[in-house]
Amino acid sequence: MKEIVAGVDIGGTNTVYGLVDKSGKLLAEGSLKTTKYPDIKDFVAALTSAISGLVSKDKTLKLGAIGIGAPDANYLRGTIEDAPNLAWKGIVPLADLIKKKINVPVVLTNDANAAAMGEMIFGGAKGMKEFIVLTLGTGLGSGIVINGQMVYGHTGFAGEVGHFIVEPGGRECGCGRRGCLETYGSATGLVKTVLFLLSDMRADSPLRNIPPSELTAKTIAEAAAKKDPIALKAMDYTAEKLAMGIADCIAFSSPEAIFLFGGLALAGDILFKPVRKYVEAGVFPNFKGTVKILPSSVPQGSNAAVLGAAAMGWNEIK
Repeated sequence: MKEIVAGVDIGGTNTVYGLVDKSGKLLAEGSLKTTKYPDIKDFVAALTSAISGLVSKDKTLKLGAIGIGAPDANYLRGTIEDAPNLAWKGIVPLADLIKKKINVPVVLTNDANAAAMGEMIFGGAKGMKEFIVLTLGTGLGSGIVINGQMVYGHTGFAGEVGHFIVEPGGRECGCGRRGCLETYGSATGLVKTVLFLLSDMRADSPLRNIPPSELTAKTIAEAAAKKDPIALKAMDYTAEKLAMGIADCIAFSSPEAIFLFGGLALAGDILFKPVRKYVEAGVFPNFKGTVKILPSSVPQGSNAAVLGAAAMGWNEIK
């Protein structure tokens, strides 16, 4: 029998799941609409039935564990807690509910921690014991590994780098505070910066022809690659704010590497060059030149989230 792990990525709209072997190969996958199941019991029934169905198609496979990445997930408790973007309110004991249907180890964490575990098991952090993954998407998540162990803290919610204050009294954040790194260093933060610069600068830019609701980090990065002055200034400002958060991360954990993952990280050198420059300029002197700032080597896209969640399962078995 070949042992495999199921990886599950729960999003506000869709849930993607798949079967992953030890080498990180995705053997089978599927998806279901999260929004179709406002009752958590119905969701659990649909998800466990789908996973069991995938496993049963190949009699040589044996399911060893289930790893789940979800918003506002608490690894220590196996719960989703007060997730604003999910229909299930309050504290949801998801790991226990799934384990009652499929009796294997079930581990649950947030998507950034899952991405960090994916980087350690299947990606560029293989062999590293000290590293951080920053996920630069709609928000800014972080997974922190110290001495080979994920950092969860006393509550299970440690490692919220996106809520470091980098601009006191600055932009309003979804968390209710102002000036969080997430509001500047995420893909959403980059769009906000461009919208401000379009009103503040007189330079011609093709970005002026795009409705604000249709502006994306991808279109901004493409404009910057073509030397658009507004896009270049926005990328530089975003990199500077991101570097402030990274410099603080380096000061508290002295990692070997920091990996940038997600849509904004796909901008490549247009983001990485200024980030590295600002980090070196702003980091505590003892740490200059000690940290690699790298793109994630886990494949981007929906598979990456499944691989990250599956890595949690493999780590649990190990």
